[in-house]
Amino acid sequence: MAVPARTCGASRPGPARTALPWPGRGPRPGPGARRPPSGPPRPLLLLLPPLLLLPLFAAPGASAYSFPQQHTMQHWARRLEQEIDGVMRIFGGVQQLREIYKDNRNLFEVQENEPQKLVEKVAGDIESLLDRKVQALKRLADAAENFQKAHRWQDNIKEEDILYYDAKADAELDDPESEDVERGSKASTLRLDFVEDSNFKNKVNYSYTAVQIPTDIYKGSTVILNELNWTEALENVFIENRRQDPTLLWQVFGSATGVTRYYPATPWRAPKKIDLYDVRRRPWYIQGASSPKDMVIIVDVSGSVSGLTLKLMKTSVCEMLDTLSDDDYVNVASFNEKAQPVSCFTHLVQANVRNKKVFKEAVQGMVAKGTTGYKAGFEYAFDQLQNSNITRANCNKMIMMFTDGGEDRVQDVFEKYNWPNRTVRVFTFSVGQHNYDVTPLQWMACANKGYYFEIPSIGAIRINTQEYLDVLGRPMVLAGKEAKQVQWTNVYEDALGLGLVVTGTLPVFNLTQDGPGEKKNQLILGVMGIDVALNDIKRLTPNYTLGANGYVFAIDLNGYVLLHPNLKPQVSQGGGQEEGKLYRMGTPDFLPCLPQTTNFREPVTLDFLDAELEDENKEEIRRSMIDGNKGHKQIRTLVKSLDERYVDEVMRNYTWVPIRSTNYSLGLVLPPYSTFYLQANLSDQILQVKYFEFLLPSSFESEGHVFIAPREYCKDLNASDNNTEFLKNFIELMEKVTPDSKQCNNFLLHNLILDTGITQQLVERVWRDQDLNTYSLLAVFAATDGGITRVFPNKAADDWTENPEPFNASFYRRSLDNHGYVFKPPHQDALLRPLELENDTVGILVSTAVELSLGGRTLRPAVVGVKLDLEAWAEKFKVLASNRTHQDQPQKCGPSSHCEMDCEVNNEDLLCVLIDDGGFLVLSNQNHQWDQVGRFFSEVDANLMLALYNNSFYTRKESYDYQAACAPQPPGNLGAAPRGVFVPTIADFLNLAWWTSAAAWSLFQQLLYGLIYHSWFQADPAEAEGNPEARESSCVMKQTQYYFGSVNASYNAIIDCGNCSRLFHAQRLTNTNLLFVVAEKPLCSQCEGGRLLQKETHCPADGPEQCELVQRPRYRRGPHICFDYNATEDTSDCGRGASFPPSLGVLVSLQLLLLLGLPPRPQPQVHAHASRRV
Repeated sequence: MAVPARTCGASRPGPARTALPWPGRGPRPGPGARRPPSGPPRPLLLLLPPLLLLPLFAAPGASAYSFPQQHTMQHWARRLEQEIDGVMRIFGGVQQLREIYKDNRNLFEVQENEPQKLVEKVAGDIESLLDRKVQALKRLADAAENFQKAHRWQDNIKEEDILYYDAKADAELDDPESEDVERGSKASTLRLDFVEDSNFKNKVNYSYTAVQIPTDIYKGSTVILNELNWTEALENVFIENRRQDPTLLWQVFGSATGVTRYYPATPWRAPKKIDLYDVRRRPWYIQGASSPKDMVIIVDVSGSVSGLTLKLMKTSVCEMLDTLSDDDYVNVASFNEKAQPVSCFTHLVQANVRNKKVFKEAVQGMVAKGTTGYKAGFEYAFDQLQNSNITRANCNKMIMMFTDGGEDRVQDVFEKYNWPNRTVRVFTFSVGQHNYDVTPLQWMACANKGYYFEIPSIGAIRINTQEYLDVLGRPMVLAGKEAKQVQWTNVYEDALGLGLVVTGTLPVFNLTQDGPGEKKNQLILGVMGIDVALNDIKRLTPNYTLGANGYVFAIDLNGYVLLHPNLKPQVSQGGGQEEGKLYRMGTPDFLPCLPQTTNFREPVTLDFLDAELEDENKEEIRRSMIDGNKGHKQIRTLVKSLDERYVDEVMRNYTWVPIRSTNYSLGLVLPPYSTFYLQANLSDQILQVKYFEFLLPSSFESEGHVFIAPREYCKDLNASDNNTEFLKNFIELMEKVTPDSKQCNNFLLHNLILDTGITQQLVERVWRDQDLNTYSLLAVFAATDGGITRVFPNKAADDWTENPEPFNASFYRRSLDNHGYVFKPPHQDALLRPLELENDTVGILVSTAVELSLGGRTLRPAVVGVKLDLEAWAEKFKVLASNRTHQDQPQKCGPSSHCEMDCEVNNEDLLCVLIDDGGFLVLSNQNHQWDQVGRFFSEVDANLMLALYNNSFYTRKESYDYQAACAPQPPGNLGAAPRGVFVPTIADFLNLAWWTSAAAWSLFQQLLYGLIYHSWFQADPAEAEGNPEARESSCVMKQTQYYFGSVNASYNAIIDCGNCSRLFHAQRLTNTNLLFVVAEKPLCSQCEGGRLLQKETHCPADGPEQCELVQRPRYRRGPHICFDYNATEDTSDCGRGASFPPSLGVLVSLQLLLLLGLPPRPQPQVHAHASRRV
């Protein structure tokens, strides 16, 4: 374009009307160094009337120039807007594509998404799917109870009498250290053949079941052998269930003895380390085995509880916490003379993953000191359970006390708080090996409907911290059929590689009686479970008719999502069950929480309000769904982009209904523009063939490269992450089948082929005859709902990095949600090296949605755009934001003249940039900043970005990603003895009674373990090396996005920094997501005090302060039934045990050895309780 000539001070020319071609490219300047920031005080920004302020300032070092007037910069902004619009009108082809759709109106129909009908249909389909699993569950549970009732117990049963497939047999035979190899197991283990099954993602055998027995359980025990004997009959029921419903996945019986029998048979996925899988600790078993729990754990931390005993207690508490689910509530306290919570939680809190993590970390800080006060501990626990002003489970109530022993029975406390109704069960745990009389602990448990357990060593922790579930199961068993209700779990990762699943559970009861007229048995036999893969539920939802930004989601009574496009948890990548970091006994992390298996153990608990950006409307929707209501609501809300760099304010329609017979509720989210969608109707086979030919690579040179979305078009289509290979597989299959084949998704295929022809016509009408180089374009492109992305010319596909699935491409989804032209600079991380400009391939995407109006129905079926040559457009940007009025050399101001600076001539003094709505640099007049395009602008000019934020050009949105994976922090080399080691005083040594006390016994344990495991007393920081599973673990990341604020006006401001003050002007560019900023370059760095951060950061405290969050818990509902009491319950079985009296001679000898052989270590002095029984 020829711009009218203009000299400094002449009248302003009219705005440009056409796009400005780039006349040529000069020598490329090399990248410059960015001025280093410094850190004096944060600048104060003062707003002054621009017309009064600006004439007072002139550019430093250029007295003939002044800072541009506001109307000048507005003129530059209009030129930029018109240039962008001109290029998009010529090359984008929005209008032409509308005409193409209208010209082909006979080839498609416009269908409507009716939200209420859609969501009700999907909810009904999910209900039917789950109901089939429920019927199979009931058949299994009934059969199991009958088989066990008919079974005759055999005291003399032998291993060789039992024939079964041991799922771990192959792995154990390969492992020379296996316990069964060492013992020479006599069990008759079947050898099976397996075939690969895509449904299970595994090799299976449909003729047999498999058995898994935990590593710490002896397979040859009488109990286990009898369990294997009667559960064998379940095999035929499993097979019959599959015959009736071939879609069934894993059918599992988890026994209360720890045996797992599952169908179909498949080898156990043995881990590289020790296999710690125990079915009784899986989320589905815990949920099915008992009603919700309110639990208070109290831990004795008196002076005698030191060394190994304290470590065992810490580990026991961690393991106890792992037996709780999100339906439970818990608190943990320590006590000596007084009781106090171990963490910041002052009341019962939900036993979710994050709260349990707080407890586990806090427990490690417990230190043994003072004297024992059971009364203080129990009074604290009862007060916690009686607090009715908080959210809690309101079902089973229990106190778990861990101690090394004592004489006080605190009967007065029980009389005051718990008798005569005994609504709170008390479980007592005697920890460590000592010579205390355990009778008081047994009495406490027996007098309060609980159970007494002993934990003498680490090997007893796992089994004894989970057997309390048998006691809680008694009221369920006695309730009979009333308690036989199917429950559905949260989402969790399947142990056998199926991926994310939910499980239907049903308890199995012992129906036997000890004899004629005797009370019926009150033990739970186990839990029956049937898995449903999350992918099977997703298949029942509309895939591609909802558009790129429409979706279906589902939540449970806790508000956790079952389905949601943002549900993307980090799943374990190891080779087997509960594989993770295993700590040697020599590391400081030994014992506190046993092997780290968080990824595998924990259910996926992503709250709906964390899956989306929380607001009041969504809180209301969530509450209504949890309450089982129907509803519909249109809201204005914020959504994150797929790449999580941007936030858009959008309109969304939410519709929801309950899924009957389950605890789930289903929701549908639709943008207004997705109310309608296109459905191709290509009945003309000749036209099908014609359009299909444009998918062939032979046509790409003339028609542009085509990427096709990797969708499941046909059942026999081989998937591939390489789009070229996927297209090849697609073409080969299409040569064998037709788009109307029954094995194919006709909707997807017809729409794909139609869009192939539609986009080819865009090439023919618009792109082919245009010279992209004239306007410095690297490519033009179009993407469609049908799954086509066409990039022209063909060579531009070599540098195309966008997702071939338009629905998963950030530019596509953002273009649909935003009016006008959406700029997307290349993604740069501050930690990565700058962009490489040598090959001229760095481009900036500019895209816009194509909106159709057909018969009064509006929809957006496609997005078109261009890819700008970064370097050429940076030069063009200078020209458009300058006083140049023609294509010749810029006019310089004479020494006696006075004129305004511009972005071209005065680029040494004036900074001119385009920043997008996320705060990322798009274009700059500074050559040294070209390689920083795509970076958050605060990393380029922190001072100026802060000023824009403070003036409301940008708004900040902070949120948390609870599904992230982080590298673990390496443990420090402590080089000292374990925390809490007891150090006796001289008075203790002189006291003869002390030598037989628990304190001496504790020292004996410390010495014994110190001699055997020398590294107990020193840290071993090298454990994690070479362990890939230890490199990443679940964590919380804080995300910060910026988006345009409420300011739409154009105005000037000054950043007041004394001698470093800067003028700047900022203005939004109409019909784009760009902000045009002109500013003086900083004279010095004295104002570099504040820096906005956008980069995702790790939250060491696991996100927002948990102590504050629990004070305002989110709304939830527990299961509607509770079984915590039955008048006929027999509580006489409440645990037995015997104290372990150590030899006085051994104690004296070892104590003397300890005193003479080990150097003293500085430790705080603590004393055992004087009332301890000697």
